[in-house]
Amino acid sequence: MEKPSYMRFKGSRHFKQRLLLSTLSHRSIIVEEIRSNETPPGLRSYEISLLRLIEKISDDCKVEINETGTKLKYKPGVLMGGRNLVHDCGLGRSIGYFLEPLVVLGLRGKKPLSIRLKGITNDPKDPSVDTYRHTTFHILERFGVPKEGLQLKIESRGSPPLGGGEILLGVPSLPSFSAITWIDEGRVKRIRGVTFTTKVSADFDHRMMYATRGVFNRLLPDVRIEKDHRSEPNAGRSKGYGLSLVAETDSGCFISADVAICYPKVDEMETFDDSEEKPQLLPPEDVGIQAASILLGEIEQGGVVDSTHQGLLFLLCALCPEDFSKVRVGKLTPYGIETLRHQQTPSSSNVRDFLGVTFIFEPDPATNTIILKCCGSGLPNLSRRIS
Repeated sequence: MEKPSYMRFKGSRHFKQRLLLSTLSHRSIIVEEIRSNETPPGLRSYEISLLRLIEKISDDCKVEINETGTKLKYKPGVLMGGRNLVHDCGLGRSIGYFLEPLVVLGLRGKKPLSIRLKGITNDPKDPSVDTYRHTTFHILERFGVPKEGLQLKIESRGSPPLGGGEILLGVPSLPSFSAITWIDEGRVKRIRGVTFTTKVSADFDHRMMYATRGVFNRLLPDVRIEKDHRSEPNAGRSKGYGLSLVAETDSGCFISADVAICYPKVDEMETFDDSEEKPQLLPPEDVGIQAASILLGEIEQGGVVDSTHQGLLFLLCALCPEDFSKVRVGKLTPYGIETLRHQQTPSSSNVRDFLGVTFIFEPDPATNTIILKCCGSGLPNLSRRIS
């Protein structure tokens, strides 16, 4: 039996992107020197959890990790999908960290995917589950993903540090994506949003809504923000509050912004003595103003997606059939650049190494945006071809 040839990388940077591209292209990888100079060294708990999640939706997937966790050997299997799966994402990162690779891999599965994910639903690091439901799914529809097959139900909220959130995710199996031309940003016609509160006063919802509307109602009349106040047993295990916003344009673009506030652990608060100033949480009014400011900044940047979704946009273009896609984005973000290049010294790889795709950049000085063109890889859904 022929041994698989491995692509080699060093370091922990771009781990999620490399794992995702490896699985999609069925190319085995070896990653060495993973935080070898840090204490503790090796893979983090959330990265191991991501590997276990991919194992659950795959058949014949091989994962080998050395004793220190500083070396990973990964051989992708067949993406099977599956019904009524359950995965605990842990507390290292929120569910949003896992959703991007999970949704893309689910679309390339042999069968539709339905899975219950447990953990943190809203935190300051990763996109919220609300953003995936109200923004990400609309982007996927542009590439031919049927609206009826995408489902995300929030059964309980979970804030850091103890989580306790649960969602139900449904993803259809797709033979292939559709190449797109998407360069018309349009003009914002409405603002939608949802506040969340867990184990705090419901008054926080009203204060965030009032402050947010105070910013947007001076700009346009169609602003609607819903409340999602959670109490026992659907409020998770920690206090938290925040806001997810989305601006919809008349050309069908959805631009999002998230702000989440979490309370520190009790033992962390106890480390501050009387002479030290304990960390102050952002008041609900400031959360509303901050979320509105972030969203206005995203709109000002230009492009058909916000900065959070650049990486996903580029990946979907690369996975399209052998036809040209053309998209407009604002200033390239570090995450977007990583998805395009995945550069790492001394070894390097990029989307071309996995999928054979080259992007052409055309700056548009008139709008300070960039138009990217590429011919899709034409990579078929290999899992559906395997009986």
